[in-house]
Formats: sequence, structure tokens, C-alpha cells
Amino acid sequence: MNDHATCWTIKRNCSASPRQLALVFASIVAVSFAFGAAFAAHGLWLVLPFVGLEVLAVAAAFFVYGRHAADYERIELRDGVVTVRCVDGTRATEWRAGSAWTRVEAEAARVYLAAHGARIEVGRHLAHERRTALAQELRQALRTAAAARV
Repeated sequence: MNDHATCWTIKRNCSASPRQLALVFASIVAVSFAFGAAFAAHGLWLVLPFVGLEVLAVAAAFFVYGRHAADYERIELRDGVVTVRCVDGTRATEWRAGSAWTRVEAEAARVYLAAHGARIEVGRHLAHERRTALAQELRQALRTAAAARV
């Protein structure tokens, strides 16, 4: 067997680094509490609980964003085996199948790898046009792998 591998790594497009995210959150908190304090100083103290709720909601949204910012899929074709590793938040799954039995299924803007009655969706983090290209690349790689075994 050769040690040649074909690999695709598909990640989310994260436009903000953790430091930038923290700075944005801190600025939202500062501005919100400044406005809340200004209203409270004018006797409208009930604004402050709503500022707290707003900050909690933004914190929850940032938490969810941060939890999924590092999500990825890694598709590897090596030595006649297709391996798909998906990381989604704190959950990681791995799917393996022999490349000779693996087929690419594309339906309704989704791409699946299927073998032995099981299938897994791939390319979830790609735009529709790029998913179509991924399906073509996967089909070609599987054909090339099959030809190399002969």
C-alpha cells in the first residue's frame, strides 16, 4: 500500500478571533450599562434589569458562537479507506468505510458519502456551489483510488 492520502478539511468561516470577540462583548456591555446608568440617574431605574437581561442574551449568543466556531469536517481517503471526522461543538463523530464500497450521493443541495447502508452528510459548512464541486472532487478521488487498486 502507498502512503498517499487525499484529504479535505472543511471549516466554518470565523471572521472574529477570540480576542476580537471579547473586545466586542466588553464594548457592548460598557455601552449598555452606560445607557442604563444614565437612565437610572434620571429616575428610570427599571432600565437596569433590562440591561442585565440584554447582556445575558448577548453573552449566550457569543457562547453559542464560540462553541461552534471551531467546527470542522475532515474527509480523508488513504489506503482504500474513507474516513470522515466531524466536530460539532463538543461532539466528535467518525465514519469509516472502504473506498471500493463508498459512493457519493448528491440530493437537494446536500452531499452524502454512503456505504454498507450507512451514510453521512459532508460539506455542511460550504455554499451550495462549493458542495457541488466537492461532490465532483470526491467522485473523482474515489474513481482514482479504484483505478490505483487495479
